[in-house]
Amino acid sequence: MKKLLDQFLNYLSIELGRSANTIESYGGDLKRYIKFLQTVKVSAVEQITEQHVADSIVALREKRLKATTIARNMSSIRKFHKFLMVEGHTFFNPAYILETPGIPFFRKLPLILHIEEMKNLLNQPTEEPSMYRRRNVHLVLRDKAILEFLYATGVRISELINTKRKDILPEVELVRVTGKRQKERIIPVGKQALQSIERYLENSRPKLAKQNSRDFLFLNVRGRPFSRMGLWKILRKYVNKAGIKKKVSPHTIRHSFATHLLEGGADLRAVQEMLGHADISTTQIYTHLDREYLKEVHRTFHPREKMKI
Repeated sequence: MKKLLDQFLNYLSIELGRSANTIESYGGDLKRYIKFLQTVKVSAVEQITEQHVADSIVALREKRLKATTIARNMSSIRKFHKFLMVEGHTFFNPAYILETPGIPFFRKLPLILHIEEMKNLLNQPTEEPSMYRRRNVHLVLRDKAILEFLYATGVRISELINTKRKDILPEVELVRVTGKRQKERIIPVGKQALQSIERYLENSRPKLAKQNSRDFLFLNVRGRPFSRMGLWKILRKYVNKAGIKKKVSPHTIRHSFATHLLEGGADLRAVQEMLGHADISTTQIYTHLDREYLKEVHRTFHPREKMKI
């Protein structure tokens, strides 16, 4: 099989013009694959079955390799077996079973907050005198508006940082967001978030604004737009206050936004539009997450599952 591997790598280089780095990656993946086949006493391509291919992927997962590394190995194995068929070295392609799952099947599901956890987090910024000095009330109003805005829109942290006051369109309950590659999109924003933003704009932002603040919506204590780390610190403070043990980031709020919409029956393409995903396959990861939740419910509550020891 080593000779066939060399032929395949030459084919990639000479006929397809692949780069040296690409060929090196394919070579490494397929050497690992051939080594696995040798451990299960397979020495010729005619002996390889679908089970051997599937077991080789399971072996990669057991080594706790990254999802992207496993996906790349799958691609290498698929292309290798197609080459063997085209060149007449075999009349059967056992790697056809790898055609369906693709990367999303192996992609690590994102961390989310459940609805009750999210409500708890949003309730943390409070104006109670026992918790905050009066002079810090305007910061609490700002923080409340930030958290409500993140969850209401599902925007990326960079998009929140760059949102301007003029981008908020309260009369139609929309916000204009500039995403990756300067692509603009319009996102609905709910009444609760708009009310928090209005209170912040009236009572808090004027106290934070400086001459160089320009039109940025959210300002730090120096009157400047937030840094990514600055927003992380604010979020971490309220996550700790809420007693949430998960490693929550601003992107966790984005994941939660999408998951809660889909769990509530939202259309996948509508969620794709709101998130600003160019490819719907990126949004589909949240449907996988929803399936994992359903499986967990089934395992927990189905009588036949509960009987298992």
